[in-house]
Amino acid sequence: MRDTLILFARAPRHGTVKRRLARAVGAAAALRFHRGQLLSLARGLGRDRRWRTVLAVTPDAAAVRGTRWPAGIARHGQGSGDLGTRMGRALARHRPQAVLIGSDIPGIGAADIAAAFRALRAGAPAVFGPAEDGGYWLVGFGARRPAAPFAGVRWSTAEALADTLANFRGARRPALVRRLRDVDTAADLIAAHRLAGPRVARGVEPLIPPDRILL
Repeated sequence: MRDTLILFARAPRHGTVKRRLARAVGAAAALRFHRGQLLSLARGLGRDRRWRTVLAVTPDAAAVRGTRWPAGIARHGQGSGDLGTRMGRALARHRPQAVLIGSDIPGIGAADIAAAFRALRAGAPAVFGPAEDGGYWLVGFGARRPAAPFAGVRWSTAEALADTLANFRGARRPALVRRLRDVDTAADLIAAHRLAGPRVARGVEPLIPPDRILL
């Protein structure tokens, strides 16, 4: 069985996605970013034959009806619980190795996913992609799954990654791939534009033009 890449995503519905970003750009523009970014990741990573790609979605009902998802990718619901419970459940479904990413980081490329799987094959108990805000945009587990990697994590804080890594004390240290910036605010979106450079003009990155951002 091939390694599995999990795209962790909320159903693209008006008023329910990227709410912090929506306060600056409006709900319609935030939805457009979310939908476009998810489609970009599905196209760019879902076609790579080095792994299979699945969608883990919320709410669960959106996995089977009423939502337009990227075509050709299997999907299942995330289930109930906090973020750690839902991520742990999604990762537990897939073996021998699984890597999970969010859908709001424009800088993710196939090389990042390949690096994460290499780290797991080399024996790391887990792999993380640090985010600029103290959280992480990628998490992956190998065949030897950690017992309680998400216990006591303060989600949506600058301590999220540090809390998670603390659960690995006494075990082999998890591997880290490169640090990236997710898009939660207008400032994040402007920074993503700057990093994307000429790719924005070619329509590769589904970002909102800076002059549409209402600061």
